[in-house]
Amino acid sequence: MKQILRTLLVLAIIGGSAAGGWYWWHTRQQPIRYRVDEITRGDLQATITATGTIEPEEVVDVGAQVAGKIKNLGADPSDSSKTIDYGSAVEEQTVLAQIDDAIYRTHVDQATATLAKAKADLLQLRARLHQKEREWHRSQTLATRDRSAISDTLLDTAQADYEAAKAALAVGEAVVAEAQATLNQAEVNLGYTTIRSPVKGVIIDRRVNVGQTVVANLNAPSLFLIAKDLKRLQVWAAVNEADVGQIFPSQRVTFSVDAQPDEVFEGHVAQTRLNATMTQNVVTYTVVVSTDNAAGKLLPYLTANLQFEVGRREQVPLVPNAALRWQPRTEQIDPAFRSSTADTAQAGAAAPDVAGDAARPRAKQQRNRGTAWVLAGQFVRPVGLDLGMSSATHTEIVGGELEVGAAVVVGEEVADTPAEAASPFAPQFRASKRPPG
Repeated sequence: MKQILRTLLVLAIIGGSAAGGWYWWHTRQQPIRYRVDEITRGDLQATITATGTIEPEEVVDVGAQVAGKIKNLGADPSDSSKTIDYGSAVEEQTVLAQIDDAIYRTHVDQATATLAKAKADLLQLRARLHQKEREWHRSQTLATRDRSAISDTLLDTAQADYEAAKAALAVGEAVVAEAQATLNQAEVNLGYTTIRSPVKGVIIDRRVNVGQTVVANLNAPSLFLIAKDLKRLQVWAAVNEADVGQIFPSQRVTFSVDAQPDEVFEGHVAQTRLNATMTQNVVTYTVVVSTDNAAGKLLPYLTANLQFEVGRREQVPLVPNAALRWQPRTEQIDPAFRSSTADTAQAGAAAPDVAGDAARPRAKQQRNRGTAWVLAGQFVRPVGLDLGMSSATHTEIVGGELEVGAAVVVGEEVADTPAEAASPFAPQFRASKRPPG
């Protein structure tokens, strides 16, 4: 019995020592250090970000209306020793290419001969009509003077021949008109063998080579792509459906391209197209942004990163968005405010989603309630704020207790646990000492 009591006593002492050691280790942890930032005053700009592609304002797709083999390309207007190629500046009616016109010239010759024959036949028909007309008048004269001098049969025959000659002349005139139309068509087709630029612009794509055969059936084959004016460009931006409601005509837009990383270009919204597209259940609208390219730094089809300016504030109090996102634990809150911990949490939850606001800022928004936390000794206490417009990093303060320069908590840092504060029950190892070399 005494042995059992001794054993229980030893176990109790060991358990108490373990509990005390755990408590000693747990209470020796370093206190929490808070990261703070200040309420500042400055300018705020809310933007919507999007990506897009730079496009020429007007592109003309030059095709061929007749089939045939490309005989040669036109001369470059800026250098007659070169032919039309990518980047060539062309004027209106500049010859771009020549299709082999042998067949179409033959068609013109055939149509010309057919027209000449039709005109000759027409002369014969006119002469015959003149003859039949005189015979008819002569028969009428004889019948008027002496009815018995000509029979009714001959009189009727003369009249019928005259009427038939008139009809034949009308047919001959129609044949001439048809032959003329055939010749006109042949000449037009012959003219189509010379591909000319319909506008003044720059060749941005050449899709044909000398010796290549083009076949024009229901659709005209595309030979050249001409940008009418590269001094005026457009950016076709894909804007999310959640943001398109904040896009309006003439809205200021800034954008950058990877080809000019140090340049910021400006433009304005020209159009919001209504033919939305859906990709993986995400609906986007195409917003057209017009921009000036007089300096020639922008090239067609570059990828642009755009920022649509939704709103701007100048010299307003700003709170860091991180301060609105951070939420303390209950033991970190000043005991005087712990009774309303649930309300405080709700106030913090009511703060705007600044990450969402950065993507979808509101230029004309109502006041939103938010909560920031300030230091109160070793604790923190909540401060309610009326919030306005938000950007990616800051939110406007339109009302509240905090003034410019006040420090707000944006996070916390837990100091590294020192070696001596480690758990007493963890195994300890000593570094082995090795002789040098």
